[in-house]
Amino acid sequence: MTQGPLTTEAGAPVADNQNSETAGIGGPVLVQDQLLLEKLAHFNRERIPERVVHARGAGAYGTFTVTADVTRYTRAKFLSEVGKETETFLRFSTVAGNLGAPDAVRDPRGFAVKFYTEEGNYDLVGNNTPVFFIRDAIKFPDFIHTQKRDPYTGSQEADNVFDFWGLSPESTHQVTWLFGDRGIPASYRHMDGFGSHTYQWTNEAGEAFWVKYHFKTDQGIKNLTAEEAEILAGKDPDSHQRDLREAIERGEYPSWTVSVQVMPVAEAATYRFNPFDLTKVWPHADYPLIEFGKLELNRNPENIFAEVEQSIFSPAHFVPGIGPSPDKMLQGRLFAYGDAHRYRVGINADHLPVNRPHATEARTHSRDGHLYDGRHRGAKNYEPNSFGGPFQTDRPLWQPVAVSGVTGETVTPVHAEDNDFVQAGNLYRLMSEDEKERLVKNLANAVSGVTRDDIAERAINNFRQADEDFGKRLEAAVRELRG
Repeated sequence: MTQGPLTTEAGAPVADNQNSETAGIGGPVLVQDQLLLEKLAHFNRERIPERVVHARGAGAYGTFTVTADVTRYTRAKFLSEVGKETETFLRFSTVAGNLGAPDAVRDPRGFAVKFYTEEGNYDLVGNNTPVFFIRDAIKFPDFIHTQKRDPYTGSQEADNVFDFWGLSPESTHQVTWLFGDRGIPASYRHMDGFGSHTYQWTNEAGEAFWVKYHFKTDQGIKNLTAEEAEILAGKDPDSHQRDLREAIERGEYPSWTVSVQVMPVAEAATYRFNPFDLTKVWPHADYPLIEFGKLELNRNPENIFAEVEQSIFSPAHFVPGIGPSPDKMLQGRLFAYGDAHRYRVGINADHLPVNRPHATEARTHSRDGHLYDGRHRGAKNYEPNSFGGPFQTDRPLWQPVAVSGVTGETVTPVHAEDNDFVQAGNLYRLMSEDEKERLVKNLANAVSGVTRDDIAERAINNFRQADEDFGKRLEAAVRELRG
């Protein structure tokens, strides 16, 4: 902003910004004081609806650099050659907390990356865990309702949380992650990120692959114990946001090594479990990590509201060579994320500087609506047209997926080794004895807060099915706490 006299929103100079205009000295304020009315009206509208989930967040700009050739798997131009750089924006967040909630809490962390590519923006919307609580988006509103404030008590209720988890055994794997050591990262810089869902990559020849993304922190994994987090959340609710901003200000730019797991499309149908099930990981022994990039954050936003709060991400924002999979959670998110932003920020949210393409130009026939900026001037707003308007390419961004059968509400296809508990048990057995003790303690403290014995027992039984020792130790710990 240039220096000079303070003005109104319309640009008129302000003579007095300290005193309201009144009818005589000490008299009532006049409605003709338009500066006063303008300031108060704008102040009342400084907030937009917060995100229902992932409301509490922080973000930064950075650079993604290709470090290995992956053109045999995808024709995406931003991945076309080693050394190629693409500007990015990354938003971190917690899931359940409101906008003013503390950062240091036990909660999954959002890990949403916007790549400003020359073919349009590509959004990869993931978490700091490779799995999730449910596998079908139709259960997502119900799940989130259990994590948010109860409509009667106004508080998060352990009964709601563990009633849902106990009745949804597919959540056992993610709950084991959440209550383990990685449930409370020490900072956004010291945690991994995952695309979590399965996506499609398509190469220049039209050959398709299923892929999963991994972002491994170069700062090393650091976590907080429940006791450390409780103290930090009370002392500094902004701990993670502050840590990220100050690290970048110091020139200590955080970075992540980016890898992908690749599954040939033909192997999906007969793989031992459903590869599109968001509650499961692909074992690295089956599909090893292929490193292909480096992501570095090196610039802080100038205004949190404009660039973090109003930033929008949608998994439906694909570029040529990258597309969706039949993952039922992903399919629901393809609609829900864009719809949330159209409601929360507005129909022209994509026009905002943080959201619009940086390496190319958006060419659409959409016009008007709230905050439309008139960018199209006198251009025609329909297609096809004979006035030189934008036209279709006739080349799909991704390859079609073969389907068969009849329509209807269907369960996820069952593969030979599909099971809701196996991977949770495998995760438990990978932990050291100290890690197991902390996991059981964290879970017991949470489960002991329920008011009904049947809810507690049902929740415990899921972990018992994952691993007998896990369930036995958890049952004993909850019994001791509940007396």
